[in-house]
Amino acid sequence: MIDDSYKNHPVFIQLLEYAEFYKNLSFSIFGFVTQGTKAICNIDSYVYSSIQGTIESIRDILMKGRINDAYALLRKYYDSAIINVYTNLYLQDYFSIENFIVEKIDKWIKGEDKLPEYRIMSQYIRRSDKLSELNKLLYQDNRYKNIRDRCNDHTHYNFFQNMLCNDNEVYLRNRLQLFDIFSEDLMDIFILHFSYIFYLNDHYMMSSDYVDSLDFGMTPEEGSQYWVAPFIKETFEKVIKENRFDLAEKIKNTTAMELD
Repeated sequence: MIDDSYKNHPVFIQLLEYAEFYKNLSFSIFGFVTQGTKAICNIDSYVYSSIQGTIESIRDILMKGRINDAYALLRKYYDSAIINVYTNLYLQDYFSIENFIVEKIDKWIKGEDKLPEYRIMSQYIRRSDKLSELNKLLYQDNRYKNIRDRCNDHTHYNFFQNMLCNDNEVYLRNRLQLFDIFSEDLMDIFILHFSYIFYLNDHYMMSSDYVDSLDFGMTPEEGSQYWVAPFIKETFEKVIKENRFDLAEKIKNTTAMELD
């Protein structure tokens, strides 16, 4: 049954904040061209606005007490994060002056070909030399395997309990505990995606000050190309640094962007 303790759970604020983050990120990177494709604008901008929509849908469903359906959408969010990392990594690996258009990704954008299945994309990321140091930190324990297993259990009804989680009229003694676990899983996926995004594309952190100066015909302030957008810095401090200090330090030590 849904009661006030359920409706007032911190996950609802968490979901609002994550959705707002992706909304702001989608807007702020729109002007960066996706090299290696024929796309006119940044494809990641649309990926992030799509993820924003998924997170908003998760919140709508959880408000109705449908934990099982929420996990199915959480798996979609996880998939979207891996797809986003894979496409960025693949483009960086294969784009060059000699290979100006990376056909595998360009055909996916144009709807002419599919991306590989999840397992292949995940393995490609895990085996990347470029991401090896970050991967050591992300996969030092089984949390992401466990999250994936929980998402699959709910999506495929692997246990009868998964079905009960979708009935908001049934009394579940551990309903709030399930909610706590969901909140932790959501945060861990967000941390994984945030870490990969800015490890691969640290220029995505850039504040608008540098470009705004150029647009107005002014000389940008010295070093302003390294300033970080306030919403990114706030999320970095509140979510990444507070919960995964090791990842925060790795990102800081890998970028010239001013995260402090």
